[in-house]
Amino acid sequence: MNILNQNSDKKNLRNVQVGNNVKIFDFVNAYECVIGENTKIGTFVEIQKGVKIGKNCKISSHSFICTGVTIKDGVFVGHNVSFIVDRHPNATNENGNMKEDDDWTMEEIIVEDGASIGTSVTILAGVKIGKNSVIGAGSVVTKDVPENCTVIGNPAKILENKSD
Repeated sequence: MNILNQNSDKKNLRNVQVGNNVKIFDFVNAYECVIGENTKIGTFVEIQKGVKIGKNCKISSHSFICTGVTIKDGVFVGHNVSFIVDRHPNATNENGNMKEDDDWTMEEIIVEDGASIGTSVTILAGVKIGKNSVIGAGSVVTKDVPENCTVIGNPAKILENKSD
């Protein structure tokens, strides 16, 4: 693994561990994360602290991958995908003070090997996306997706289960 630190008008990379043959396009903001070999990161993607992206993945443009997300090997993430790890997001506490790092609970999201996530999908806190599953474009994933399933809709529901 190599460590990238590049601050320019086209990329903002800080302490990013990358495997061999990683391609990071312009206008990416990534910091204190890990990106596995042969992975491609599209334009206008943000990858936050602690994120782990496996090898042979494709992360399409305009996606947001926040702290608490693990993406395993061979995963496709479509354009404009958002991961949300805070079940109760607020700017302020009940007393009106701005929330700080200790004022919320992060719930991890795991995307297993070979999953495919369509364009403009939103994945909510605490969800696990099963191995080789497919999430249809525009879906909102509110609960775990089993292996080998295709889910669609808002909230996402099983359309097909290839395991049956």
